[in-house]
Amino acid sequence: MLVAAGKPEALPQKDKKQEPSQKLRFAEALPGEKFAHEEGECFTLASTPGSGPPLLDSTALRRPPFFHSVFVGPEGLRAAWRILFYLAMAWMVDYVLSFALAPMLSPDLHGKALLLSRLVDYLVQVTAIILPAFVMARIEKREFDVYGLPRHSAFGKFFWVGAIWGIVSITLLLLMMRGAGAFYFGGFALHGIRVLKFAAYWGAFFLLVGCAEEFLFRGYTLYTVTTGMGFWPAAILMSLLFGGVHLRNPGENYVGGLGAALIGFFFCLTLRRTGHLWFAVGFHASWDWGQSFLYSVPDSGGMVTGHLMKSSFQGPAWLTGGSVGPEGSVLVFGIIALLWILFDRVYPQARYPTVSLKEVPTSSS
Repeated sequence: MLVAAGKPEALPQKDKKQEPSQKLRFAEALPGEKFAHEEGECFTLASTPGSGPPLLDSTALRRPPFFHSVFVGPEGLRAAWRILFYLAMAWMVDYVLSFALAPMLSPDLHGKALLLSRLVDYLVQVTAIILPAFVMARIEKREFDVYGLPRHSAFGKFFWVGAIWGIVSITLLLLMMRGAGAFYFGGFALHGIRVLKFAAYWGAFFLLVGCAEEFLFRGYTLYTVTTGMGFWPAAILMSLLFGGVHLRNPGENYVGGLGAALIGFFFCLTLRRTGHLWFAVGFHASWDWGQSFLYSVPDSGGMVTGHLMKSSFQGPAWLTGGSVGPEGSVLVFGIIALLWILFDRVYPQARYPTVSLKEVPTSSS
């Protein structure tokens, strides 16, 4: 503690150029040593016997203010503030592009103009989600590729492998429902060149959907949350958010939201084991394309125009998925469990970029 040492003493005057700064002398003073305040009063740093070192030391003088520690950590700006900054930029880019392209995004459009509007809308979303990550990469002095979409792997092997897994998975789910007497493929709703046109259109559309949703929930945000709490806690958090966002869709229910959260958690596993999101993007796009266009069933509560077949359901909602579609069926949980087991065996090695050890410890699983 700091105590007064009697009456002020007159200290010998020294050349100010040779005298250490008062703050430095104060920090370096030892217990029992006299120290002169700038106004001339003499103090002694002292500690009570048996109570340890003096209460005032150089570390205390260098401790950052409370508000500084709220915003800044050992690696700079804390993860939560970086995510808020990223989301603010994403909102701003989306707002500017939507305003500039307002005539093309009007809700009053019909026919081909409406289909083009939906495609442009998702192109705007992809731009708004990915562009700010390039800015954050420059700010954080990282490569953009660590956020999950490395350019050298774009539409490469893992993308197409993921696409195969996705279309096989939705096919298997519907075959299980067909075996249970809950689903019927029906006849064709499209013929001729229209089949190719709508197949290509919905392929491009769901590719944009896959890129947008995967990078938003498992790209920059997941990487940044990982630096604050570790990969798997971050994966659980972002998967719950992914499922929660799906509950906003018309026709969605809690079973479908839970299914979306679990498939999102599976996508986190694919990210962990492949090191990037291209498998997940391919799976996501082909799963949605298979549901909406190929098999012509509701996807998270929504049907699309220009679908291929006249499919139908029969049976209880817990089996058919009701208004949600196959993602709301209890059978989807078996598919997700099977996906997890198979992927864990095919890709056992973790390849996700490790974060700084100063930020969070990493494991190999």
